[in-house]
Amino acid sequence: MRVPKPFDPDHCRSQFPILTEPPGGLPLHYLDNAATAQLPAAVLMAVRRHETMARANVARGVHQLAEAATAAYEDARSAVADYLGVTDAEEVIFTGGTTASINLVAYSFGERLGPGDEVLVSELEHHSNLVPWQMLATRRGVALKVLPVTDEGRLDLERLPAMVSKRTRLIALTHCSNVTGAITDIGPIVAAARGVGARVLIDGAQRAPHGPLDLAALGIDFYAFSGHKVYAPNGVGVLWGRRELLSAMPPFLGGGGMIAQVDLDAGTTFADIPRRFEPGTPPIAQAVGLGAAVRWVKALDWAGIAQHEARLTGRILDGLGALKGARVIGPTGLQGRLGVVSFTLDGIHPHDLCQWLDRKGVALRGGHHCAQPLARRFGVAGTTRASLAPYNNDADVDALLAGLEDAMKRFK
Repeated sequence: MRVPKPFDPDHCRSQFPILTEPPGGLPLHYLDNAATAQLPAAVLMAVRRHETMARANVARGVHQLAEAATAAYEDARSAVADYLGVTDAEEVIFTGGTTASINLVAYSFGERLGPGDEVLVSELEHHSNLVPWQMLATRRGVALKVLPVTDEGRLDLERLPAMVSKRTRLIALTHCSNVTGAITDIGPIVAAARGVGARVLIDGAQRAPHGPLDLAALGIDFYAFSGHKVYAPNGVGVLWGRRELLSAMPPFLGGGGMIAQVDLDAGTTFADIPRRFEPGTPPIAQAVGLGAAVRWVKALDWAGIAQHEARLTGRILDGLGALKGARVIGPTGLQGRLGVVSFTLDGIHPHDLCQWLDRKGVALRGGHHCAQPLARRFGVAGTTRASLAPYNNDADVDALLAGLEDAMKRFK
């Protein structure tokens, strides 16, 4: 087995052209990684190589370029399966992103649900893992139950037994909050689901960028994540599901590429997975980029990165703790969390703060972060969010904290 080289944040940063040669020539302190991560040279080269050497449509062409494109596309599927710790690459469905993946399950798995059935979500969810289930509830008469969060911004798992019943058909929860950074303890959720025969879907959009996964060990049924947060291009995402579940689900979208036979009189029969859920021309180059990205991520020293990111997260939390008028929305310690830190500053709107920091080269995210129920839970209209990736360094945190202190003086 290949042993990763010890983590070197400077070497890691040097692999990202936008960080070494930022637009405008000024230093870029990119702390908006929970929204979109940057692309390393290895991914840019893979996409360029594919688009210049093997650009063609996949699956049905018989010329050399088509065969090369198909091989590259399926190689990317195998790379994703390896990253997720699963052995059956055909259980990997390429989609447009996490939102598309969860909508697929809400429609196809949800098509067999109806009145009397329940789906459990939580207050901690991104809208992408909330709105599709609300739409299912409206469309199919399914009851939606909502697990609350604690004052620390974590799922209140003590309430889980009371929220799960014999009517529960699916539990759909986040692996890591895009607002509080809290990591979900999956074990009790799977145990509760299995106790009543329910299935488990995990929204991995925020966890997947932070190292390889072992879905087999988690024991879940569906996992969704986006490529653009895992150092891959926009426009591609993944739904992983157990073969027996995916094979029993009806297609979500119809069209070319996902059929077995089409007959004007007898109707249409559908292809096996994964094609059943990949109609039309898929995001080929984006998938090739995703394959390169997860291989790049997997080769990193994640034990070293975890220490690096935890140290930087601690610096941000300590800096906010020392800043009068700052309030952290989420855990204020380092246990069971990732480097996603949301906060408010008294008297300063998050958008104003983000624009102020942007002038100093610090890229942050301000607003409700597509989690309006969670914002209401904490009595805020929005927050400012700093989110880390392996390429972030102490200079990024220094610029953030200095900019916050400066903003406090400017806006008071």
